[in-house]
Amino acid sequence: MKISAAKAWSHVWIHGLVWIFVIFAIFPIIQIVGISLRPGDQLYTTSLNPIPADATLAAYKIILFEKPFLLWIRNSLLVSLSTALLGVSLASLAGYAFSRARFKGHTAALQGILVTQMFPATMLLLPLYMLMRKLMLVDTLFGVVIAYVATALPFCIWTMKGYYDTIPVDLEEAALIDGASRFQAFVSVTLPLSAPALVITALFSFMTGWSEFIVARVLLPSAELHTLPLGLESLASTYQTEWANYAAGSVLVCIPVVILFLVLSRFLISGLTLGGVKG
Repeated sequence: MKISAAKAWSHVWIHGLVWIFVIFAIFPIIQIVGISLRPGDQLYTTSLNPIPADATLAAYKIILFEKPFLLWIRNSLLVSLSTALLGVSLASLAGYAFSRARFKGHTAALQGILVTQMFPATMLLLPLYMLMRKLMLVDTLFGVVIAYVATALPFCIWTMKGYYDTIPVDLEEAALIDGASRFQAFVSVTLPLSAPALVITALFSFMTGWSEFIVARVLLPSAELHTLPLGLESLASTYQTEWANYAAGSVLVCIPVVILFLVLSRFLISGLTLGGVKG
């Protein structure tokens, strides 16, 4: 089957645009990797070679063994995993209630949850800090987890609610006829079928705790409680910035996230598409 010249050129233009966007996306990554391999703290260079001729892994050695990088990793993992666990637990239950039950104020509650997403986290810093101070949760990892869960929960509830809407109610009713309770039907039937949405919720909650900086900067003044973003920020001072170490740490921070996305990619596609069918 022959393809017309106009259609062939349209394909060329489309592929060309895609490659332009790909280059824009990967260029900063290549720059960061190149900076991390340069000796000293060289930020700029006249060479167009992304990998410097005198490349060295000294920055990675320093960031791993001479900086408290492992402490930052531990704190970030504790915060991110706790945020993911709490976020999934609360969103799966709340999303199921909004999907299956019809109660007074159902629509208003859903709209109220959605409206909270319109306000940036920076607007909530002052009341959030005052609340955490009243609860004596300032300078604790648990306080940061609570703040992150509250931030991520609206999106997670809507994601779970939309996915539950795609699961036929007949499956749960069949389990109820067989003698299962409502909770047993939810755990044994609905929850396993919503695995893609659970993965989306867990990943979004994990990323909230892994990469967030502003809230952690306010709630975690102690150096021993610094997460990865705060730890990397400490490498920059008023008079000097450890650019090579900063870049090496940025590369190391990205590796677990990239691996996580690659492992969960098949769940991400189905979770994002099916979860948006109804709302």
